[in-house]
Amino acid sequence: MELRDPANDSRVMQFVLLGLTDSPALQPILFVIFLLAYGATVGGNFSILAAILTEPKLHTPMYFFLGNLSLLDVGCITVTVPALLRQFLCKDRSIPYRACLSQLFFFHLLAGADCFLLTVMAYDRYLAICQPLTYSTRMSWRIQKASVVFSCVFSLSNAITHSAALSGLKFCGSNVINHFYCDLPQLFQLSCSSTQLNEQLLYVAAVFVGVFPFVLIILSYAHVVAAVLRIRSAEGRKKAFSTCGSHLTVVSIFYGTGIFNYTRLSSVDASEKDKGIGIFNTVISPMLNPLIYSLRNPDVQGALKKILIGK
Repeated sequence: MELRDPANDSRVMQFVLLGLTDSPALQPILFVIFLLAYGATVGGNFSILAAILTEPKLHTPMYFFLGNLSLLDVGCITVTVPALLRQFLCKDRSIPYRACLSQLFFFHLLAGADCFLLTVMAYDRYLAICQPLTYSTRMSWRIQKASVVFSCVFSLSNAITHSAALSGLKFCGSNVINHFYCDLPQLFQLSCSSTQLNEQLLYVAAVFVGVFPFVLIILSYAHVVAAVLRIRSAEGRKKAFSTCGSHLTVVSIFYGTGIFNYTRLSSVDASEKDKGIGIFNTVISPMLNPLIYSLRNPDVQGALKKILIGK
């Protein structure tokens, strides 16, 4: 199935997303599963945000960043899952070229902001544990807001770069994307013009948005581990590690799936694996994040209980 511009027969104006399955029997089941996952993600992240806003004990830099991370997770799953639910309900799986480009733009905007924000959260833990005497000064309210703003600005520049570079490609062959949302590796495979520049930009962005923040996170936690091991009290070490465990778990999931996904640009027959990684990136990870932070944090648990019982 190839839909073309009537005015220019060589240019694809719409893409067709194959989605997750063609089985009519599986589509209603998957629709319910992903609808519940979407509701759980939105409800869980907004519950975390409500707990942070209503509980004075949580008005600290760490929870300010966590609240922003919850908003990014809601945005990330909203970019892909509602469109996926529509695919389960409708036989028409076509997506206009501009809508595909918009989906790609917002996905990279939100995912990039996630990368930078996770790095800021690691730096926050480093200051809290390794530099406690200067923590309030070096992580003031002004610096907190500036950190979030710069994370969004850097991510915005990355998303604009990829979108602008992609808009210069020509798509004149197949318009069928074996995925459930528009992303760079799959679109590169469909282009009938050279994607060398686009792939180079993607590798540069991977260093700037992925590798560099990840190295900073590792360095921050190397100092944290060294400082915690110097604590003589076992209870003190346990408390210090507990404040970092949730963040490290989220970082491992986020970067693990992201690195696996974008280091296989040359793979043509890995679309089914790409779908699994895509589900993990866009659905499972945002859904797990509020659960990870609430299970390991008694302060968040207490604030959520207050909201639920109305006290």
